[in-house]
Amino acid sequence: MNLILQGLNTDRPTIERIASIADAQRIVPVAPHAWRCEGVRNNDTLKSDIDTQCLAAKLDYAFVEPGRRLSDFRLVTMDMDSTLITIECIDEIADMQGLKPQVAEITEAAMRGEIEFRESLTRRVALLKGLDASALQRVYDERLQLSPGAEKMLAAVKAAGLKTLLVSGGFTFFTDRIKTRLGMDYTHSNELEIVDGKLTGRVAGGIVDADEKKKMVEQVCAELGVSTKQAIVMGDGANDLKMMGIAGISVAFRAKPVVRAQADVALNFVGLDGILPLFE
Repeated sequence: MNLILQGLNTDRPTIERIASIADAQRIVPVAPHAWRCEGVRNNDTLKSDIDTQCLAAKLDYAFVEPGRRLSDFRLVTMDMDSTLITIECIDEIADMQGLKPQVAEITEAAMRGEIEFRESLTRRVALLKGLDASALQRVYDERLQLSPGAEKMLAAVKAAGLKTLLVSGGFTFFTDRIKTRLGMDYTHSNELEIVDGKLTGRVAGGIVDADEKKKMVEQVCAELGVSTKQAIVMGDGANDLKMMGIAGISVAFRAKPVVRAQADVALNFVGLDGILPLFE
């Protein structure tokens, strides 16, 4: 088994100390901020120890099977809000109404899995009733930023021949623009109902919840003629767990504890391109 260690501000002695805990046979640099520790042990006790040590050193880690390549996979699926991008779009839209604290509180509860997503989205969107639709463009222009490493990660997965899917409990206004901007293959998200230039406080059509996200991953994989085990799925909230659960590799990106606990890989400190050293 290999242990991949990654961190933006660490030193070789720290890497060597953690590698020694896992009885690594060799340490190989695989990227400017990533190291592969080869021939390590892997058990629950060791993983708990590594987890504690890496958290203290602000390192991300992952146990990976030797020889896995990015080209072994066929699809990368990403959540949008707080995963591919740094913001929760609905919170920023609400800020235009002076309602960000109220909406953000519901968002956080849903991300932690304390409120069912459909209920949370319905409640949050209802608070936006009457907002001028131009606020959506303002959020896109003024506040939406890609997460660190997003473009590097996407360039690498495309070069390896993988398709890309952006599936979100957010809104088509943003996913459509990101799809065009980044050249993504598939998107699926909610549509805000707009009448006479104003948000009605409702979603048009069905709601993209955890079940719908999982269904979309299955649908795209079927279209590509591959197993869901050939998908890498990345997310940060409880609404992502079902689609992450069917993936070959699930990645929790700066995620809530409930998501980190269930993911194969957790990236807390490096960017989205932190998935790339897993396959070096």
